[in-house]
Amino acid sequence: MNVAIIAHDAKKELMVQFCIAYCGVLSRHKLFSTGTTGKLVSEATGLEIVKFLSGRQGGFQQIASRISCDEIDLVLLFRDPMTNKTSEPDEQVLLNLCDVHNIPVATNIATAEVLIHGLERGDLDWRDIVRPN
Repeated sequence: MNVAIIAHDAKKELMVQFCIAYCGVLSRHKLFSTGTTGKLVSEATGLEIVKFLSGRQGGFQQIASRISCDEIDLVLLFRDPMTNKTSEPDEQVLLNLCDVHNIPVATNIATAEVLIHGLERGDLDWRDIVRPN
């Protein structure tokens, strides 16, 4: 599966720790990320990650375009709801596209852990049911 990894500045360290904890699961999938988050996760874990621009410089849009083209299967977006962000409109577009394309998305660590365990068990191989080839 193709997994997008994104984290707000205040949640980047949490994303790094999450990816360290679930490195074994994530290593069996193709990872995509916004620039800074991808760099930090890759350096900490050794995971191979396709890195786009940073979120503020267009990374959100690049991942959103992959979602639109059915090239992303799962999104892990660790949000900081306590901080105003200039990227919030881009983030909303990304979340809306996840809804339109039936992409599972986690915006916090609790939901991310549920999804990662489902990914590990193979429970998220639902795309053939939703969109048969």
